[in-house]
Amino acid sequence: MQDRQTGIAAVVAACVIWGLSPIYYKLLADVPPDEVLAHRTLWSFVFFAAVLAVQGRLGAIRAALSDRTRFLTIAFAAVVISNNWFLFIYAIQIGRATEASLGYYIFPLVAVLMGVVFFRERLGPAQILAVGLAALAVIFLSVRLGAPPWLSLILSFSFGLYTVAKKRLDVGPVVSVTAEVLLLTPLALAWLWVLHAGPEGGTFGADLKTSILLIFSGPLTALPLILFSVASRRVALSTVGLIQYLNPTLQFLVATLIFREPFGLSQALAFALIWTALAIYSTASWRSERARRRAATVLSTSSET
Repeated sequence: MQDRQTGIAAVVAACVIWGLSPIYYKLLADVPPDEVLAHRTLWSFVFFAAVLAVQGRLGAIRAALSDRTRFLTIAFAAVVISNNWFLFIYAIQIGRATEASLGYYIFPLVAVLMGVVFFRERLGPAQILAVGLAALAVIFLSVRLGAPPWLSLILSFSFGLYTVAKKRLDVGPVVSVTAEVLLLTPLALAWLWVLHAGPEGGTFGADLKTSILLIFSGPLTALPLILFSVASRRVALSTVGLIQYLNPTLQFLVATLIFREPFGLSQALAFALIWTALAIYSTASWRSERARRRAATVLSTSSET
């Protein structure tokens, strides 16, 4: 019971950090998103490496990258998550945080589709209906706005591909993410060197407040991932999945109530369809998990007798 409470607290804390992170990145609106991404990558690696050093697990990074197939999978994960991070930062800076939140609302349904494509998972009637409603929402927005919500779609599909890569890895979440940012860190350092060697120079070091914010983008990235990995070992995945909606919900509230981004009738109808789809999908997942637990309990009881 104590483990479950700890797990729920951890996933709630992770989702709150993720959900409120747009406020943090809005404070860096004057820093180009590529520079923010470079610092986010660099300081994430520093933080993760420090955590593994304290745990005495730095050698696990080398082991994770020693196998060719695993190395390529981690490299692919690094590429897609860095693109996801960049687009998220970019969306916040240009006043499209609402679209970013829509992307993370769509993600669970994209993950369902990717389960079918990559792992040949079967969809139940409720899942098919949920995915259909999400597709209808995207089509509706595309027609009303004159173009598909590309930012939302790229965010959701890039995170979906990242999830597929992680599912194929037999490495713990902290070790795998550390390996990912390790592969990206040389690129980040090279880009920061180019910026600082240029005529305008880089932002870091020019202003104390901005420099501190850039450094703490590392822990801001790393901490919720560590909390989430703690939660995933203590709480049922269906519960984790439901609580995860706290993240895009907070992003949405920040975008509309704090950033005051426009939210018209078209967006309202599209979000209503997505929320309906998620309600159907979550209810079906919860019932399926409850039925599986009951079956396991009955089986365990019968084997004891």
